[in-house]
Amino acid sequence: MEDWTQTLGTGPLLAIAAAAVLLILFLVIKVRLHAFLVLIVVSLLTAIATGLPLDAIVGEVLVTSFGGTLGSVALLIGLGAIIGRLVESSGGARVIAEKMVSIFGEKRAAFALGVTSLILGFPIFFDAGLIVMLPIIFAVARRIGGKNLLLYGFSGAAAFSVMHVFLPPHPGPVAASELFGANLGVVMLIGLVIAFPTWYLSGYLWGKFVNSRHPMIVPALFGTTDDDQPVNPPRVSTVISILLLPLVLIFLNTGLNALGSVGAVDPEATWVQALMLIGTSPVALLITALVALLVLGKFRGENGTALEKLVDGTLGSVASVILITGAGGMFGGVLRASGIGDALSTTLGDLGLPIIFAAYLIAVALRVAQGSATVALVTTAGLLAPAVTSGGFGVIDVAAITLAAAAGSVFASHVNDSGFWLVGRLMGMDVKTTLKTWTVQQAIESVVGFALVLVVYALF
Repeated sequence: MEDWTQTLGTGPLLAIAAAAVLLILFLVIKVRLHAFLVLIVVSLLTAIATGLPLDAIVGEVLVTSFGGTLGSVALLIGLGAIIGRLVESSGGARVIAEKMVSIFGEKRAAFALGVTSLILGFPIFFDAGLIVMLPIIFAVARRIGGKNLLLYGFSGAAAFSVMHVFLPPHPGPVAASELFGANLGVVMLIGLVIAFPTWYLSGYLWGKFVNSRHPMIVPALFGTTDDDQPVNPPRVSTVISILLLPLVLIFLNTGLNALGSVGAVDPEATWVQALMLIGTSPVALLITALVALLVLGKFRGENGTALEKLVDGTLGSVASVILITGAGGMFGGVLRASGIGDALSTTLGDLGLPIIFAAYLIAVALRVAQGSATVALVTTAGLLAPAVTSGGFGVIDVAAITLAAAAGSVFASHVNDSGFWLVGRLMGMDVKTTLKTWTVQQAIESVVGFALVLVVYALF
C-alpha cells in the first residue's frame, strides 16, 4: 500500500462511494440482509472498484479498519454495557427515574436527562457515555409511559454527541487545536458557550418534533424487561455515585495532563503516570464495572454465579452492536484508503473560500465521504493548518475556525459511520428510521453549531 497511488479522479471516486452507500441501503432495507454481512460485502466490492491492490485489501484495509474501530469502541461498549446492565437489573435505573420525575416533573424530564448527559459527556466518550446513560434514559421514558423513545433517547444521545464533537478533552477537538495552533482553553470556552444551544435545538427540540412523527415504544435494553426489577433496589445516592465514578477518574487524567503541560507536575513521574493510567477511559470504566459488581451485586446479596451469568448475557446482547459498529468502521476505512476523502477535500480546498467556510465544508465532505467525525476533523485541520498558522488570525478567530471544522465533522451520520449503527441498534430502530431521525439530527447539530461559531467569529 505504501507504493500504491490512486489513479482515478474525484468524479469516478465519488460515483463509486455513492453507489456503495446505495447498495448498502438496498441490501439492508429491501433485501433484509443482516447489516454485518452487508457492510463486509460492500466494503470488499468498494475496495476492488476503487483499484486498491488486491493483495492488500483484506489484511491491510478490511481487517485493519475493522480492528482499529473495535480497538477504540469494543472495550468502551462492553464495559459500559456491564455498568448499564447492573444499574438496570439492580433497580437503580428505576429509582433514578422516579426521583427525576418527582423533582422535575414529567414535562421537564427529557430536558433534565439531556442536561445530565451534557455534564456526563464532558469527559466520557460518546459510545461509553451513551451506553452507561441509556438505562436511566429508558427507565424515565418507561416511567412516564407512551411511545416516547425518540424524545428521551435523542435528548441524551445528542448531548453526548455535542460534547464529543465540540469540547476538549475529546480527541477530535484536541488534535485539531494542536494542528491549527489554537488555544485549548479558548476552544473549550467557546465550545461550552455553543454546546447548550446546539443541544437544545438539535437534540431536545428535534427529539420532541421527531417523536411526534415517529412515536416508538422504548425497547428492552441488554435483554432486560420491567419484570426483572428486584424488591431491594439501591439508594439514589449509591447509583449516582457509581455513575459519577468514571467522570471523576477521567477528570483526574485530564487534570494531571493539563498540569503536566504547564510544568506544575512532572509528567514522567511514576505516580503521575499511574494516576493518568487509572483515568484513561477503558481503565476508568473497568474500575467502575468492578465497583458496580460489588455495590449493586455482591453487597445486595447476589452470588457470583448469578453475576457471572448477568455479565455473560450482557456481553452476548451487545455482541451484534459491537460487530456491526466494527463493520461500519471497516467501510469507512475502505473509503479513506481509496483516497475518496483526500480527492474531495483537495477539490474544495482549491475553491478559494474564506478559511472558516472552507474548514466547515471540507469537514462536511470528509464526514459524508468516509464516516468518522474524528478523522474528518483531524484531516481538515491537517489540510488547512498552514493557511491558518500563516494567516495572522487572532486567538478567538483560530478557535472559531477549529470549532467550525468540528461542526462540519458531525454532519449527517449515515451508513459509513460506526456511530450510526450504534445508535440505531441500541434504540431498536431499523436503518430507514435511523436515517430519517438520527442522520437528520446530526445534520441539524452541524448546521446549528456552525451558525453559532460564525456569530462568535463575526463579533469577536
